[in-house]
Amino acid sequence: MQFIKSDINIDFIGKRKIAFILSVLFILISFGSLVAKKGPRYGIDFAGGTLIQVQFQDPVEINPVKSGLAALGMSGSSVQAFGDAGNNEYLIRTDNSMATGQDFTNRFKSALADAAGGPVEIRRVEMVGPQVGKDLREKALFAMFYALLFITFYISGRFEKKWMVSGVVAILLFVAVYVVSLFDASIPVLMVAALLVTIVLFWFLELKYAMGAILALVHDVTITVGIFSLFDKEFTLPIIAALLTIIGYSLNDTIIVFDRIRENLRRHHKNPMDLIINRSVNETLSRTILTSLTTLAVLVSLFVLGGGIIHDFAFAMIVGALIGTYSSVFVASPILLIWQKKAQS
Repeated sequence: MQFIKSDINIDFIGKRKIAFILSVLFILISFGSLVAKKGPRYGIDFAGGTLIQVQFQDPVEINPVKSGLAALGMSGSSVQAFGDAGNNEYLIRTDNSMATGQDFTNRFKSALADAAGGPVEIRRVEMVGPQVGKDLREKALFAMFYALLFITFYISGRFEKKWMVSGVVAILLFVAVYVVSLFDASIPVLMVAALLVTIVLFWFLELKYAMGAILALVHDVTITVGIFSLFDKEFTLPIIAALLTIIGYSLNDTIIVFDRIRENLRRHHKNPMDLIINRSVNETLSRTILTSLTTLAVLVSLFVLGGGIIHDFAFAMIVGALIGTYSSVFVASPILLIWQKKAQS
């Protein structure tokens, strides 16, 4: 079955200005939301504290649950319904890292059972200290930065045969970021500064494929995090795993398009660059759409049927798959055209 005709010729490059405006708009909205909310809403993993998942045998409202927590001296805790309404499950979060031994468990169950008028089961308890949460947050940022850095090293080596130049840049940035981080620098500020320096270096060293890839990946991660902020969803370790997966997924799409652009540059080197890029995107369009649709089918199934534990992870992956497909066509590829105009000027 032929999903897309082989002679299709959609003018993607001709619409690049509209796409750039949309991307800038989404990024500004993402930054605006993050600034207004003073960063992402960190979960227990990164903020520290205690999370307890409970299930009641009979239906119960939130107010009796809060009354039981007040009796335990946990009146400042947040209570949120979890999963399907018929499951009678709640997530209880407190900013304090509490001792959760057997004595606490017995007192906790007794207080909630008295307040709710029925038996209660503790399904899950997670406790993270504030320092551990801070360390995990910093390591998550380092993981994403180093993933981006070594991906661009691979792109430069594969597509431009500049293994030595890109390798030296990657090592120098790695060492510089590591050394500066030892002096109690603000890790988020350090990561942003390092990414800006990386982009500037790629520009002056003429690593055009690497620059297209890293800008597309930063675009994808920024918008995904911004959407999480807009929907007030928690930022946890599984979401970091989702973001790293999104980076890999988006890069895979970008490499397929870049590979076809490189082939067509050899075959049709007399043609204008915009025609070559547009032709390459159209030739890989069938593969891009089929991959995206099959991936989204799995992710939507996880989102709908996977339950509360995996809900946010699936949501992040759905957003990332859509944004990643878009950026491979409308962000990474047009940057090569911008580069050619720079070289001709």
